[in-house]
Amino acid sequence: MIIKNAKVFKDDFKFHVEDIYIKDEYFADLAPEDGQVIDGSGLYAIPGLTDIHFHGCVGYDFCDGTKEAFDAISRYQGENGVTTICPATMTLPEEELARIVEAAKNYEHTEGAILVGINMEGPFISEKKKGAQNDKYIKVPDIDFYRRLQEKSGNMIKLVEVAPEEEGAMEFIKAVKDEVVVSIAHTVADYDVAMAAFKQGVRHVTHFYNAMPPFLHRAPGVIGAASDTEGIYAELICDGVHIHPSVVRTTFKFMGPEKMVLISDSMEAAGMPDGRYSLGGQEVELVGNKPTLVSDGAIAGSATNLMDCMKTTVRDMGIPLEVAVRAAAVNPAKAIGIYDKYGSIEPGKVANLVLLDEELNTKVVFIKGKKYA
Repeated sequence: MIIKNAKVFKDDFKFHVEDIYIKDEYFADLAPEDGQVIDGSGLYAIPGLTDIHFHGCVGYDFCDGTKEAFDAISRYQGENGVTTICPATMTLPEEELARIVEAAKNYEHTEGAILVGINMEGPFISEKKKGAQNDKYIKVPDIDFYRRLQEKSGNMIKLVEVAPEEEGAMEFIKAVKDEVVVSIAHTVADYDVAMAAFKQGVRHVTHFYNAMPPFLHRAPGVIGAASDTEGIYAELICDGVHIHPSVVRTTFKFMGPEKMVLISDSMEAAGMPDGRYSLGGQEVELVGNKPTLVSDGAIAGSATNLMDCMKTTVRDMGIPLEVAVRAAAVNPAKAIGIYDKYGSIEPGKVANLVLLDEELNTKVVFIKGKKYA
């Protein structure tokens, strides 16, 4: 396949008008001798997006742990240009988590987004910043608990979250930092504790601003520590609900585009009408694009997919398209260690691709070199 004259997002993080060659499932450096030719004139060609933090969509949750749920999630994400996914678990009992990660290990991809990993969001978090997590199952960081799940998953766990102020957290970070990406999350850690965690081996921050102390001029907290540390990735939920546009713009400026990772943090209400849904066994009410816990009104994830979050950052928040694409496609793939196969339009990589028009409407989605939506 040849896609001609598209505005192609390249590895210099800029758009260049050129042709894209696809042979079988991969991007190629030479034009195939035969095959379909698509006119990409006037269209943006971007890598398929990677969502490394979301829980569900279209009435299903990753924690359902069933083929039916995984199929539905993969189809919806693929249709929306999210071509690789690393969904998140919730704070649940070990036996439940074991069932979920084992189901993910055994899941065979047939269509839609490719399941590339698991984000273990709970249970090693602070009860004080539990958000929509179930405090009944919160645990102090436990190396053996994590390793049992990692073995059950077939090493699919790419991210594990921890509140670094909790008992045993620093020992946990030191022990597993070479096995998995450790992320600060659902925490009351101050600047000094966060800096100590980064020095110990943490390389990621889960949903920046949310479920952590605010950035204050005499108490910069996790946010200030992340801005002071090289090599850190920071997630941002840009659904228009979680974070004010001014804060989004400011964060991209002081963190730098190389550190930002857009996520959706979507739950099963994404792609669904207003109504009652569930997240981690807790009842959620969706009104508009804002899901909240029925019990206490806490924001319970989002109801927006990653492609729409990316478009929101550009259309409504003033982030340049090339910066937003980097944060939604390149950086997340790098953050979980799959950039050798996904996340850019380079020869040899899996041909996951989205064509957008000038108004950022999705025109075509390709997954493994074939038109999907």
